Amino acid sequence: MTRVLLAEDDPLTLAGIEILLDKTNFDIVATVGTGTAALDALPSARPDMLILDNGMPERTGLDVLRTLRNRGDNRPVILLTGGINDLASREAMQLGVNGIVIKSTAPRDLLTCLDVVSQGRRWLDQEVMQRAMDLAMSPDAVRDPMEILSSRERAVATLVQRGLRNKEIADELGLTEGTVKVHLHKVFDKLSIRSRAELILLSKGQQA
Repeated sequence: MTRVLLAEDDPLTLAGIEILLDKTNFDIVATVGTGTAALDALPSARPDMLILDNGMPERTGLDVLRTLRNRGDNRPVILLTGGINDLASREAMQLGVNGIVIKSTAPRDLLTCLDVVSQGRRWLDQEVMQRAMDLAMSPDAVRDPMEILSSRERAVATLVQRGLRNKEIADELGLTEGTVKVHLHKVFDKLSIRSRAELILLSKGQQA
């Protein structure tokens, strides 16, 4: 049996997935409703695989994926989403997401995705994958200013944008405060900004 942690904040979707996976080779060992709770549950649940709603409060599925990869945790992650923008899907692929499933097609696709991922392969919604490839190849595409950052620098920057202080970021990513400061200075240099406030404003500009 493959042990699965399921993070989903919508009770109906959660119930539907539990029914879908009943009597399969996938055993749901923990269910949580936020990204923060998903990270907190890992030590006790010991899942082999994670299914993460990408629209959860506190931290999205992509946030959790980013944190896991920056901790060196390469357990398979499937993002379940009602819709994902092109920049987010491209970052997820760069982080090594193992699956992306659209909620509207989950009754048809989720079990197939899980089977494929459990065999060590990737399964990505075809439309999402095609849009991400088109974005990567288009010379006129709007670029994510943070794509020039390393994965660790991006993780630090994202947590700053969420209002975390250096000590909290260090605890989150398993770093020292000094290392967080070094990464943050590199972020400022690469993005040509001077302060945390400017970094937060940059995030708001991306969401506009």
